[in-house]
Amino acid sequence: MEGVIDADTRALLSDDGALDWCVTEFVRVVDAKLPPRVFLRHCPELATAGSSGPLTPSSTPVTLQLLGSDPQALAANAEQAIAQGATRLDLNFGCPAKTVNRHDGGASLLRTPERVHAVVTAVADAGRRFGVSVNAKLRLGFDDKQLALACAQAAEAGGAEELVVHARTRREGYRPPAHWEWIARIRSAVSVPVVANGDIWSLEDYWKARTLSGCHDVMLGRGMLADPWLARRIRHWQDSGGERLSPTPWSARSAMLTRYAQAKQQAGMQEKVIVSLLKQWLNIMRGRDAEAATRFMALRRETALPSFLAGLDSDESGRDPSWGHLRPTTIE
Repeated sequence: MEGVIDADTRALLSDDGALDWCVTEFVRVVDAKLPPRVFLRHCPELATAGSSGPLTPSSTPVTLQLLGSDPQALAANAEQAIAQGATRLDLNFGCPAKTVNRHDGGASLLRTPERVHAVVTAVADAGRRFGVSVNAKLRLGFDDKQLALACAQAAEAGGAEELVVHARTRREGYRPPAHWEWIARIRSAVSVPVVANGDIWSLEDYWKARTLSGCHDVMLGRGMLADPWLARRIRHWQDSGGERLSPTPWSARSAMLTRYAQAKQQAGMQEKVIVSLLKQWLNIMRGRDAEAATRFMALRRETALPSFLAGLDSDESGRDPSWGHLRPTTIE
C-alpha cells in the first residue's frame, strides 16, 4: 500500500468507526537511526499521541510499520518510534516491490527464516522494554510456499504477538487467487493470533477468507480503497446477524475522493499531484464498480483539479440523496 495509505486516507476510511485499527505505510530502515521527522511524516498521528498511542480523528488506533533487514538498526528505530509515541509496531516481510526486495527488504527475507527470526527478536526485545507490542506481516513465501510455515514459526519464536498473512507468495504478487487455505496451515503451526489478508474485495470474499483460513480477523487493503464501505458492510453483517447493506452508491465513492482532494489542498499539495493521486485511487475503484470505470475513462487524461472534481459529481448537486443513508437488505 506504499504511496496510497497516508494519514488523510486513514482518516477518511476510518471515519465511520468500522475499523479496529490502521497501519501506516512502511518506514524504510537501512543502517541508521532515523530522525523524529521521518516518523512524523509517515505517521502524523504521533504528534497528538497520548497514552493510547497514535489515533485517527475517529479514535481508530494506528500501528506504525517498519521495513528493513538489519536487526540492530530496526531495534534502534523501534525505540525512536516508541519515543515519538508509537504503542504498536508492525514489521513488513510482505512487500513484493522489486526495488524493495532488491535492497534486501520486505518479502526478500522470507527466503531465510533465520533472518526473519533475528529481525523480529531485535524489535520485539526493544518493544518489550517499553510495553509495546510487535506484529509481523508475512506472505506465503518468496518464490514458493516451502518456507511458509518456517517463516511464521520464526516470527512467533522471535516475539511477534500477531501475524498478518497475505495469502500469496512474492512471485505471485497480486495475481488471483489468494490461497486462504494456506493460512489455515500457518494457524495450525503457531499459537499467536493470525489475520488473513489478500483479495478481500467484498462481503463474500470476507466470508470465504474466514472460512478457508479459519481466522477470526481479516486485514483489508486494496478492497477498502475500491469500496470505502467495505469495513462498514462487514461490521453491519456481523452485528445484524446476516443483514446486507445495499451496494455502495457512486456518490459515496466520489464524496470520498473529493474529501481526499480537499485535505490535500489544505495541506498545500500541488494540484497536479492531487490529480495523479485521485487517478490512482479511482483506478483501484474501477475494477469493482462500473460507474468508477466510466469516470476513470472520461477523466484519465484530465490534469486540472477543478475539472477532475467536477467530473466526479454524480448529479447536478454533486451529491446523491442516498449518500449517508444505510439501506439494509436481508441476506439470503
